[in-house]
Amino acid sequence: MSINYQTRLTALKTYLEENNIDVAMIMTPANVFYYTGFNSEPHERFMALVVDNRNQQNILFVPALDKDLASNDSIIREIIPISDGEDPYTILQENLGKGITRFGLEMKKVSMFQHQYLTAVFPEAKYEDIQPFINKQRMKKSRDEIAHTQKAIDIIEKVMEEGMKKATVGMSELELVAELEFLMKMFGAEGPSFSTIVLSGEKSALPHGIPGSRTFKNGDFLLIDMGVIITEGYCSDITRTFIIGEPTEKQKEIYDIVRRSNQAGIDAVKFGVPLKTFDMESRNLITNNGYGEYFNNRVGHGLGIEVHEEPSIHENNEQMAEKGLLFTIEPGIYIPNFGGVRIEDNVYINEAGEAEILTSFPRGLHML
Repeated sequence: MSINYQTRLTALKTYLEENNIDVAMIMTPANVFYYTGFNSEPHERFMALVVDNRNQQNILFVPALDKDLASNDSIIREIIPISDGEDPYTILQENLGKGITRFGLEMKKVSMFQHQYLTAVFPEAKYEDIQPFINKQRMKKSRDEIAHTQKAIDIIEKVMEEGMKKATVGMSELELVAELEFLMKMFGAEGPSFSTIVLSGEKSALPHGIPGSRTFKNGDFLLIDMGVIITEGYCSDITRTFIIGEPTEKQKEIYDIVRRSNQAGIDAVKFGVPLKTFDMESRNLITNNGYGEYFNNRVGHGLGIEVHEEPSIHENNEQMAEKGLLFTIEPGIYIPNFGGVRIEDNVYINEAGEAEILTSFPRGLHML
């Protein structure tokens, strides 16, 4: 499995040429990785891939402490290190010179602070948003990318299988988080792809609640939402909801509705229909069973290098489903002061235009 970063970069250059953009600067770490193979989080330091279409030059600016790593991992050969005491914008100007009239940026990434410095060193430039193109390019996943994602999914499903055995009455949410994140690394992940969510009892009604000191009790819903990122740079994201002890009739009813809603969303997935269809089919099942007011978020999101990517699977998204899209289907019912259920799977629209479910962890009601 090998990713062709040069092909991705060539597609970007063609886009820049077609739109008469002189220079593009990419600063989002995930996008830098997508085009170069170098995966790093610079934090407050400056990092950018610059594609200069005036002279067909590619430059990777990195914090000085990352120079050797970038040299090993990146397909870009011209790497300019920037030490902590240097002004990155002066170095940028020195390497790009003058005469830039159209400058491509990821508009959602660039802060007012960064824009101020850019306009100071490139006063003649007008700025264009290249983020929509990058998002569209990243949205379609190759088979190699799916193979990496499947590896991340296989790991998190092993973690779920072993982790649920450790959940016992009296254990706290944070204690189970610690067990799960330990297992992630034991099974070969680099780490969690987002902060692991473990919510019990009434707290399971908080879709993105924060695990705390609450301890598990008999009769609790136990919602576990987690994923891993692997060294190849791809993520997984899965949710399952369990019952500690014996479920009540209402708990069984709610669980069954969410399970059927999850299946309805997956059954709707295919090439050539609006993305909103997947949300609506899943949502309608919950609404028709009387719980519509307790499902107030979208049914899914894209997945890949980042745990949240394009496309957004919501009821107003008219965008047509294409082959190569990878996303979650994760309906839920969240009842305040009672508890909630979410079941989340990862789905790929394959070369035949059909839904390929990458997650395989059982979706039936499981009692711990």
